[in-house]
Formats: sequence, structure tokens, C-alpha cells
Amino acid sequence: MPMKNQTTVTEFILLGLSSDPQIQIFLFLVFLVIYLITLVGNIVIMLVIRADSHLHTPMYFFLFHLSFVDICYSSVTVPNMLRNFLAVHKIISVYGCIAQMFFILVSGGAEIFILSAMAYDCYLPSATHCVTWRG
Repeated sequence: MPMKNQTTVTEFILLGLSSDPQIQIFLFLVFLVIYLITLVGNIVIMLVIRADSHLHTPMYFFLFHLSFVDICYSSVTVPNMLRNFLAVHKIISVYGCIAQMFFILVSGGAEIFILSAMAYDCYLPSATHCVTWRG
């Protein structure tokens, strides 16, 4: 009976954006700042909508949930990317990659549905809360 190739992949090696340690530290800081600004900005949006009762309308309901989904979406990949900027062995397991892809697809799908609902809410003839152009 002939032997067959039975190689199984258990992890992927991530090459990254650069192999220079100084550039990796710079990229780590840049992406960390962008990630923190994203988190703080979305949390502030959520807190303002929650605190002001005048903003308890359907459009701000969707905006609140869009901010939450944006936090989830960016938190799927960025922490792992930041860890890999500083790690010596830049690897991800197959199951970790599958889980990451699942949560990216779920978050992206949720974001698409929320944006579609927001667009439909603006399209309704009775929607007076959407910005109209009067030129």
C-alpha cells in the first residue's frame, strides 16, 4: 500500500508588515493609538446616546448599536495584531484563525444589517430626523 501525504497544519506563521524591530515598535504604537481612539470614540457615542433622553429615537438606537458592533469588529483582530508586533514567534493556531474569521464575518454582517436599517429608516417618508439637502 503506497504512503500518502498526511501533513496536518496546526498553526500559521504570520509574516507581518515588516521584520525590522524598530519599525514594528513604531507600527505597534501607531495601531495602538488608532485602536484606543476607536474604542474611546465609540464608547463616548454610546454614553452620550444613553445619557440624553432626546436621543432616544430610532436613528440613535441604530447608531448606539453600530458603535457597539464597531467596538466588537475592531476588537477581533487588532489585539492579536498588536501582540504579534511585539512577539518573537508570530503565529496563530488554525482554530484561532477560524474563530477570528467567524467573528469578523459576524461583526461585518451585523454592521451591514444595521447600516441597511439606518438607510431604510431615513428612506421612510415619515422620517423627519434625517438630514435633507435644501440647495
